[in-house]
Formats: sequence, C-alpha cells, structure tokens
Amino acid sequence: MDIPKAKKKTRKPWVLAIAGACALIAVTVGLSRLKPAAPSVERASVWLDTVKRGPMVRQVKGAGTLVPEYIRWLTADTAGRVERIHVRPGATVTADTLLIELANPDVQLQALEAERQLASAQAELIRMRTELETMRLAQEALVTSLTAESADASRRAEASTTLHQKELIGDLEVKQTSEKAGEMSRRLDLERKKLQVVATNMKDQLAAQQGQVERLKAVAQFRRTQVESMKVRAGEDGVLQELPLELGQWVTPGVLLAKVVKPERLKAELRIAETQARDIQPGQKALVDTRNGVVEGTVARVAPAASQGTVRVEVSLPAELPRGARPDLTVEGTVELERLANVLSVGRPAGAQPNGTMSLFRLMPGSDEAIRVPVQLGRGSVNAVEVVQGLQEGDQVVLSDMAAWDAVERVRLR
Repeated sequence: MDIPKAKKKTRKPWVLAIAGACALIAVTVGLSRLKPAAPSVERASVWLDTVKRGPMVRQVKGAGTLVPEYIRWLTADTAGRVERIHVRPGATVTADTLLIELANPDVQLQALEAERQLASAQAELIRMRTELETMRLAQEALVTSLTAESADASRRAEASTTLHQKELIGDLEVKQTSEKAGEMSRRLDLERKKLQVVATNMKDQLAAQQGQVERLKAVAQFRRTQVESMKVRAGEDGVLQELPLELGQWVTPGVLLAKVVKPERLKAELRIAETQARDIQPGQKALVDTRNGVVEGTVARVAPAASQGTVRVEVSLPAELPRGARPDLTVEGTVELERLANVLSVGRPAGAQPNGTMSLFRLMPGSDEAIRVPVQLGRGSVNAVEVVQGLQEGDQVVLSDMAAWDAVERVRLR
C-alpha cells in the first residue's frame, strides 16, 4: 500500500533577495569604516632616536683650511723682465735671501737722470751760497767804511761848532760840516738797512735752493729704491710658498712676485653656512679636526659679510699642532655656541630648521606603528635640536627623510 510523502514548504524567492541585499549593505558599511592598512617601512632603513632631557651643547660645523697667521706678499714695485730665479717654492729663506732678479733699462736711466739733477742742484746751491756770501761781505765792508766816515763827519761838525762859538770860523763852514755829518748818518742808516735786506734775501734764496736739493734727493732715493727693488728679497724668515714666474716673463707694477709664510704659526679659516653663523662670537671655543688629530682653538674673528652663502670664521690654534699640519690643509671645525643645562632634545631630523615646526613620525609604545605628530622645535645644534612642544621624554621618533610618505598619517616599521 503506497504511503503519500509530505511536501516541504519552500521559501519565497523575494525573501532570499531581501536578505542578501541587507547582508551586502552591512558588509559595505563595515568595510567603509575600517582604517586603510598602514604602509610598511623597513626599520633598518630609518633612523630612530629617543627624546631625552638633560644638557645640550649647541654647535655649528663647517669645512675650512689651515692658513699661516703671518703671510708676506711680495709685489713688483716697477715693471721689468725676469732675468734670474734663485729660489723655488718650498725652500726655507731668510730676510736677505735673494729670490729673483728683474731687469729694466728705463728704470736705471731714470735713476741716473735723478742723480744728475741732484748733483746739478747741489752745485747750484754751492754757487749761490758763495755769491750771496760775497755780496753780504761787500755790504758789511761798505757799512763799516760809512760808519767811520760818519763818525769823522760828526767830530768835524762838533769841532766846527766849537770854533764858531769862539768866532774863529764863519757860519758857512759850520753849516757845511753839520750837513756833511747829517748826510753821512743818513747814508749809514740806508746801507745798514740794505745789509739787513741782503742777509734776509740770502737766507730765503739758500732755503729755497736747499728745499730743491732735498726734493731731488727724495726723487733720487726713490729711483735708487726702484733699482734695488728689482732684486727681490724675501724680507722675512720663513718658507717660500709661491713664486708664479718664469724666466723672461714681463711683470708690471703690483703683480704678485712671491709669497713667504711662517708655517710654524697656523690658524684655521672655517666656512660656516650663513644661516648658522649668526650666534658665533669671538672668544668661543672651537675644535678643529686636522685628519691627524683634533686640536682646541678659539674663535678670533668673524667676517662682517657673507660670501657665496657662507661666513668666514678665523680660529686661532696653539703653537703645537699634530704632525702633517701644513698650510692649505683641508680641515673640519666645530664651534661651540653655548651649553644648555636642562632641555628636552632629540637628534636633528632631516630638513629641520631651528625655531620652526615640522611633522615627525612617533613610534607608538609597544607597537610597530608610527603616527605623524606636529613638533615645535627650538634652538638647534649640529646633531641635536631642542623640542619645545609635541613630544615627551622617552618618545621614539623617526629622524630620517620621510618625504615619500607625506600622504599618510601612519606607517608600520617591520
């Protein structure tokens, strides 16, 4: 006997469609609320540092060279042709060491002409002195003669007056002797004045001629100096560093002939970036790396103007330097600006500017994720910078250049 099977109840298709649509909406909403996956960065490829509190030394660094403290530049006083070169660069010289000899016939002729003019002026001075002295003596002789004649005329006038009072001579003779005495007295006064004029004129003419002689002496001495300058001497004890001349070369006045230095006294000339040199002052401590050792020096001078983006800083060094230190040696120097006692600091991030604000990736504690945070920076040094706001002591931050991840707010360090 057949038993009829019970029919299963089937769900309607529209119910299933509604349920599927609801599930799809729920999944879409959930996925939209999920955060995007953080990009991964190799931990070994970035530079991490920990924010710490304590002392910080502000420093600036720059490259430079060692230069002698004393340099003597020898330049040409007159034009000439190089006839002989006695010493080559690198030789030790004394003040009297003859370096090179120049030749210029025109300079020698000018010296001879100056000597001739001086001799002529000196001869003229002697001739003038003789003539004027003769005139003065002649005038003195005339004054002496007139003095005697005037005295004689005065005595005759007195005698005539006495005789006239005794009525031994007439009025005519008395008047004649009196007039004669007066005439001789007036002539004597005139000749004495003339003698004073002659003496004064003599002094003036001799002084003028003597001045001409002195001027010609100075010219002759200058010409002799020009001739002597063509034998170029070192002028100082030291080492001949440069002599950029060859035999037969023609030089003009002012051209560099040689450079003599004293290598035992050197200083460092550092070139500091103009953005970092504003706080450098004379007297600050500096460390100079000569590649063979580090020596401590003191900032002696700071250039008043920048050149090609850098400021020249001169550092005085001790007398004893490491072996191998020599002029023009390339060195690196670090200038200590100040010591800060208790500040929050971290290693200097790439592209960081003192007293500025930048974004850094801070590593989350106990995680391999780093999130971007704004950080306000303060005073800066060569390898460190002060943290004013945005980080706490113990935070780890990424100091490397993270420009490739500017579009993300967090990264994963794997």
